[in-house]
Amino acid sequence: MANMNQQLADTFNAMADGLVSGQFGKKLRIGLTLVGSEHGSQELLRGAQMVARQHSDIEPVLIGCDSPECEFECYPAEDLTACHKVMESLFAEQKLDGCVTLHYAFPLGVSTMGKVVTPSTGREMIIASTTGTTDTQRQAAMLKNAIYGIALAKATGIKKPTVGVLNVDGAALCERGLRELQQGGYDIQFAESGRADGGIAMRGNDLLQGTPDVMVTDSLTGNLLMKMFSSFTTGGSYEASGFGYGPGLGEGSTKQPVNIISRASGAPVVAGAMRLCADAAKGEVMKRVDEEWEAATLSGMNSVLAKYCQAKPAAEAKPTVTAPPEKVTDADIGGIDILEIEDACQALWQANIFARTGMGCTGPIVLVAKDDLEAAKAELVKAEFIS
Repeated sequence: MANMNQQLADTFNAMADGLVSGQFGKKLRIGLTLVGSEHGSQELLRGAQMVARQHSDIEPVLIGCDSPECEFECYPAEDLTACHKVMESLFAEQKLDGCVTLHYAFPLGVSTMGKVVTPSTGREMIIASTTGTTDTQRQAAMLKNAIYGIALAKATGIKKPTVGVLNVDGAALCERGLRELQQGGYDIQFAESGRADGGIAMRGNDLLQGTPDVMVTDSLTGNLLMKMFSSFTTGGSYEASGFGYGPGLGEGSTKQPVNIISRASGAPVVAGAMRLCADAAKGEVMKRVDEEWEAATLSGMNSVLAKYCQAKPAAEAKPTVTAPPEKVTDADIGGIDILEIEDACQALWQANIFARTGMGCTGPIVLVAKDDLEAAKAELVKAEFIS
């Protein structure tokens, strides 16, 4: 009886809210962590207020806020690690549809797909990808980025997104792989460069014009582009335009979208990131990722990826190392090259220090327990993974 009464109360409350706002149906509960911004928590709060005013289908849920006067539902947390624990708990309890945060350590295999507003035409363009590492092999990573960028585009309402590959190192191999998938039956629409010679290799002009719906690149270049697009009018200290660095997509991603912003992101970008997160959640972006990956696999994805991966000679083969007993990894070590991150983790296991790999805002990281941090650093210095 109590459950029925609660359902009736929720229904009448939703009807009342709909009559006031004109928005009927379930609101999307989008979390926002308030810790870690270079502009302070009030700037992030202002972003939540902006998105709530502009979009009646979004209900902000704040994490890291303990003000009794706050207009939104709030959960206290002392630091960003605690914020992420609260976020994951709310996900487990199905109290959030998605969350916007910063400095979240996605596992290797996951990258964020961001969205910008291009200055030449005001078009929205997805950049795939913007942080993280989809694969340690560059060409494989770019190919996967294309698939995940398409998934985000479709989840956010673009039925047949056009795809272009930024003309960076590895672009030709990525184009070749995408064309092989197309010949194998994968339904992909290629953009045509705005330059006279055309082609799917996108130039700097195409970046400014927003020629493709999805611009494929490596994550380091994508990260640089996000910063340029979002803060080119402010001198770089304040990101004022766009939708943030996007949701983490790929193998091992969370069930609900976790979208990333930067420590330099201002309120307009925070609001945009919450909008993109809500759109991704509403469009079931994780389901879209699975669908696109299945379609690409049926079209020959594995054989294309196999061409990029060359087995090491037998002399270079390393013995398998068993991980020590698992611990809570609440400290991280950066400064390790992405191509050596797995070897660094194995070196710590060999020293009986539990570790796992991840990706922070500034690059790959090894995560260890706080009480192992100094010993782990010493081992990594000894093995010349860090200086």
